[in-house]
Amino acid sequence: MTRRTEWPEGPAEPGDGPEFTGGPTDGSVYEPGTGRGARSGRRSRGGADGGAGFGEGAGRRARSGTRNSGSPSSSRAERGEPRDQRDKGEPRDPVEQARNICLRLLTGTPRTRKQLADALRKREIPDEAAEEVLARFEDVGLIDDAAFAGAWVESRHHGRGLARRALVRELRTKGVDSSVIDEAVGRLDADQEEETARELVARKLRSTRGLDRDKRLRRLAGMLARKGYGEGMALRVVRQALEEEGEDTEGLDEPF
Repeated sequence: MTRRTEWPEGPAEPGDGPEFTGGPTDGSVYEPGTGRGARSGRRSRGGADGGAGFGEGAGRRARSGTRNSGSPSSSRAERGEPRDQRDKGEPRDPVEQARNICLRLLTGTPRTRKQLADALRKREIPDEAAEEVLARFEDVGLIDDAAFAGAWVESRHHGRGLARRALVRELRTKGVDSSVIDEAVGRLDADQEEETARELVARKLRSTRGLDRDKRLRRLAGMLARKGYGEGMALRVVRQALEEEGEDTEGLDEPF
């Protein structure tokens, strides 16, 4: 008698056949072909879509950002308010303002009293406060028009070759008193002034060579006139310089 073998027509139902006992026993689901089990119900660190930046690290950053942005600043400066808005409503002493302005202007550069007074007036400092500060600065020697005038004459005469007339004009524009100007400019004697004029002409003389005599005369004498030298002194100094070069100076005694 021949024995027939019956083959199942479809996949085996659960429970049919031998039970698999080699998988994990901690509740994870077995992944065929990997030998690993993925714990049931646990999401991957990369998130459901597998993209970077949405795992546990992103969560920590999000929580940290919430804490940082939620802490109010105790200082108005830290909140970024403008300085003038922070100072709004606070009284400002005009005397202190005037003092700060004067100190800033005097840093590195001497100033006359009038220059400082004009600066305070331009900044709308009350006259009473300005006068108080200026008087105090004079008392302690921070403002000294006599010293200013003396230093100005020394510097501008030796540095730029300016004559007394030009120096007087400049000091007047800076508000120095006439008596102070006279004293400072009086330190320049006539001999020193003429010697400076000769030095100026000697430096300029070479650049005029090749020009006719009258044009040289006008150019050199005009240079001295712009620096405050009188007409008589300028003509005398230029004539002597031209004579030393062999120029005929006959007729040059007339004013130019």
